Amino acid sequence: MNGTGHAAIGAATGFIVANTFHATPSTTLLFVGLGGVSGLIPDLDIDGKLRDKITLSHKVIQTVALLIGILMVLYSFYEGASTDRYLGIGIGLGMIILSSSIKQKHMLTITGIGVIAGGSSLQETWMMLFGIYILIASFVSHRSYTHSIVGVIFFGIIVSELEVSLGINGIFYTCLAGYISHLIADSKLLPFSKRGIKLFLPVSSKEF
Repeated sequence: MNGTGHAAIGAATGFIVANTFHATPSTTLLFVGLGGVSGLIPDLDIDGKLRDKITLSHKVIQTVALLIGILMVLYSFYEGASTDRYLGIGIGLGMIILSSSIKQKHMLTITGIGVIAGGSSLQETWMMLFGIYILIASFVSHRSYTHSIVGVIFFGIIVSELEVSLGINGIFYTCLAGYISHLIADSKLLPFSKRGIKLFLPVSSKEF
């Protein structure tokens, strides 16, 4: 199933939860949005379709790292003193070399680190945990751990913290239902999904 389908099903689950909680129109709109986003989250893995949509182009990071490296080399050469000069030049050259090796697949990892840093700065537990989720997802293959019970449990912890942070009852069920709807849509339970998901990783790699 494509991303539009997953988002639509997730949004529908959000609407159902909103009606169950007799939510106000504004909260219903929030739940529909959260459900739609949560329905896409499992595809935040290294080969998932969502990866390139939430990350910057790697060329931007390449350019920034290259410029910082060049500036550090020049500054250290003209302004550095003795040992500090050589250390600064070495770090600058290292950044120049590193910039050429940054690929698009690394951007998800960088995004995860950035979200963790943002969560730490804001002291938001859910954001730090979500950053960890993204970081892990950047190293696992498509339709593996993000599409398993382990992924469901981890995401459930994240959205339980989000509900506490926002103080709105129903966010946990909305997001979790949206996430699970993605797994159901990708499973072999439905006739149009031939590949299935490895629901019980790491205990079993059998597809369902």
